[in-house]
Amino acid sequence: MTFFDYFQIALVVIVVCVIAIRAISSWIATGVNPIVVGRGQGSWRVLEFFSFLAVIVWVIEVLLRAFGSRFEIFPGAVGVAQLHTPAVRIVGVALLMIGMVPFILAFVNFGTSWRIGIDRKTPGTLVTTGIFAFTRNPIFIAFILFFFGIFLINGTWFFLIFALLAVLAIHLQIRREEDFLRKQYGADYAEYHRRTARYLIW
Repeated sequence: MTFFDYFQIALVVIVVCVIAIRAISSWIATGVNPIVVGRGQGSWRVLEFFSFLAVIVWVIEVLLRAFGSRFEIFPGAVGVAQLHTPAVRIVGVALLMIGMVPFILAFVNFGTSWRIGIDRKTPGTLVTTGIFAFTRNPIFIAFILFFFGIFLINGTWFFLIFALLAVLAIHLQIRREEDFLRKQYGADYAEYHRRTARYLIW
């Protein structure tokens, strides 16, 4: 195993532990389950379920490659020699490290308002401070950086296609959340939406 393998494993462990600890602590503190995936309406419910399943497959594939398993769900490296150099892998590591900043800060600032999915029954309060004063979607930005960082480290078709599809899926989810937040928080969210970037630059 190489440094890059250990780094990928560490990333997965940290991300999973942070999400699990936050979910459990929030549930204990409020009595509200913060994981509301699959509660969407109509086809969105199915899409949410398959998106959640896809992330699990992604995590498994990351671990299989990092541990050097002979079995890979989606074998096949991208046939571009420049993608398989130490310099590119270092850029991938940098993206993962950068992604950890908004990821951790978001969980610190979110408090018990954090949810996975859209909670129409028991939404938390609108959070607009901390990292949320710079971007409305720090966790999504972090995951985009994670997906592309992992692709650069491994250089396979699976991770490239997954990262590209994830960007599209994340954008659609953000638009859905914006519609919900606009209805839920009214003028407060409209003002927040006006002054704060959806991602980082607009």
